[in-house]
Formats: sequence, structure tokens, C-alpha cells
Amino acid sequence: MGSLGSILPLVLLVVVFYFLLIRPQRKRQQEAVKMQNSLTPGTRVMTTTGLFATVVAVENEDVVLEVAPGIETRWVKAAIGRVLTPGDAPVEDEPEADEADEPVADAVDEVKDETKNGDSSTKQS
Repeated sequence: MGSLGSILPLVLLVVVFYFLLIRPQRKRQQEAVKMQNSLTPGTRVMTTTGLFATVVAVENEDVVLEVAPGIETRWVKAAIGRVLTPGDAPVEDEPEADEADEPVADAVDEVKDETKNGDSSTKQS
């Protein structure tokens, strides 16, 4: 009875690790492989390194991605991190400046003017 009491916590620990760590990781891997095998030309993707591109061709374990018009690179399917939906696309244009940003810009301009004129309170005489 004493040996069963000392082995039981170890068995429980293994079961907990399986359900909290191993099983979810295996499920994520299967989903990633399924997503990588379902790639088709024209799909917008993001690689694991953060490169946004469009799939041009799919070959065995490789994918040809078009980064910019006329610029194509070959990647391993495992390097594709996720497929982008139209809402996930990166923002191309910078947002317009808000009126709240203007006082900050004015303050920066004033500091630049002061340093050009030599008016600095940190100068020692």
C-alpha cells in the first residue's frame, strides 16, 4: 500500500502534463499541417517570420510566394504561419494625423528651433 501511495502522485503528474501540454500542442501541430496542405495559388499568407505574401505556386513541400509584383521567393510549407483573411491584411497607408497630435508636433518644432539658436538651459558657462 505504501508503494502505491508514492507512485500515485507521479502518475497524476504525467496525466496532468498530457492533458495540459502534450495534447494541445499536438492539436496545434495538426491544425498547422492541415492549413499548410490546403494552400492554393492566390491565397494571402504571413510567414512565421512576419513576411506578407501571396501564394503563386504550390509544389511538394515548397511554396512560391510573391512578395511584391514580379518578386517571387521559394519557401518551405512549414514556414507559413497563417492564412490571412481580408480583415487581417496589413495596413498599407499611415493614418491621418489627429488634431491631438498637433501640440506634440508644435512642441517638437519649438525644441528644434531652440537648439538651432543655441538657447539651451543645459549649457554651462
